[in-house]
Amino acid sequence: MSDSTMKNSPVRAKRRAGASIRLGLYPVAAAIGLSLLSGCVGRDHVIVGAVPDDYRTNHPIVISEKNQVTDIPVGAADRTMTRSQREQLQGFLGSYDRSAAPTVQILLPQGSANEAAARRAAAGLTQVARNAGVPRRSITILSYRVNAPDSQPPIRVSYSKVVASAGPCGRWPDDLMKNADNKHYADFGCSYQRNLAAQVANPNDLIGPRKMGDTDAENRNNVINVYRGRGISPEFLGNSEVNY
Repeated sequence: MSDSTMKNSPVRAKRRAGASIRLGLYPVAAAIGLSLLSGCVGRDHVIVGAVPDDYRTNHPIVISEKNQVTDIPVGAADRTMTRSQREQLQGFLGSYDRSAAPTVQILLPQGSANEAAARRAAAGLTQVARNAGVPRRSITILSYRVNAPDSQPPIRVSYSKVVASAGPCGRWPDDLMKNADNKHYADFGCSYQRNLAAQVANPNDLIGPRKMGDTDAENRNNVINVYRGRGISPEFLGNSEVNY
């Protein structure tokens, strides 16, 4: 068979057509693969049905600024600040942050039977706040309207403070016996977190450590000299040696 016959044969034509089809499929497959990969880029993988089983995650301690409020009773016959009023305000301002120096608001009732007595007690309460470390510029005396003239509403004292809190506790959505997965129940660890938040003196310590204070070089040298001079006591050597 001549070369011209081979070039024009049906078998040769079919081979060329098959090769062109295969070559044409490669770009299509590549495009489909790229489209599938592009759909995966930038998406977050979420594990469906994952429930946290850590009490610190279920009941986190939150650091926030809350308003501290106390109501001081005032009688219409009071001539000045009473002893109970002074002690109540002193206890209320015991946790006042002097470094932050938030504003202390003293709200006096207006239009009530004890309006005059509240005004007379305000001077003594202001002095108690000054003695507790509240700056003069941070004390504000305001009034609130009372629609009942015969009532004797209290004096409300308030200031903002950064506190740590957790909860609320006491959630029992499910039966404790229905726990085939042996996981923590809903209220597990809530009381612990709540008590820990209430006992922390400085809530900022839960966010990060404080800066270390300056080292007392003289005291450090004295401690090192005492350690070097006393040596090792025989009692320590006798208790530290092990006899086999």
